[in-house]
Amino acid sequence: MSDNAVPTFSHEKIETSNFLLIVLILLVVAIGGLVEIVPLFFQKSTTEPIAGLKPYTALQLAGRDIYQREGCYNCHSQMIRPFRAETLRYGHYSVAGEFVYDHPFQWGSKRTGPDLHRVGGRYSDEWHRIHLHNPRDVVPESNMPAYPWLEQNAADASTISAHMRALRVVGVPYTDDEIAKAPAELKGKTEQDALIAYLQSLGRLLK
Repeated sequence: MSDNAVPTFSHEKIETSNFLLIVLILLVVAIGGLVEIVPLFFQKSTTEPIAGLKPYTALQLAGRDIYQREGCYNCHSQMIRPFRAETLRYGHYSVAGEFVYDHPFQWGSKRTGPDLHRVGGRYSDEWHRIHLHNPRDVVPESNMPAYPWLEQNAADASTISAHMRALRVVGVPYTDDEIAKAPAELKGKTEQDALIAYLQSLGRLLK
């Protein structure tokens, strides 16, 4: 091989081939992502529940489904970051061990409305009912839409057992008894009842 021969896999060849450059970029990004993400699956702080954490009850789980269906996550984060301005307003910063039973979790930074991670117990059930029916009755400056239909719609008990069984597959420790009793827990409850039960459960373990 002569001194002037150009290697088959040269830097110039990579830069002049769009396909090859894209493939190599994707490969590097994939490897970098795996290096950052995979170790998190083996850290106890991110995979083990904090003391006292329990799976959502059937009513709370139904409320969480309604929370997602109505797009509440578009305006409300459930992630208090470890900054003084946030902890003074919302309370203890969020830790991964609080969310190990959440599929999917509701972390994020979008905040048209306030963060809801520690909203549990902050207001009464009646306050939440008024707020959901017409937010401006309790927060005059609110631009949140009203959800009056929630107090009219019955909570859907037909799929809750299947939902809990699916969550058990991914590690949520529901028992056979809890799954069997789930439809009865939703009997006579409205979607508003379920959503309020979910909101009242949020962030109560760390103060």
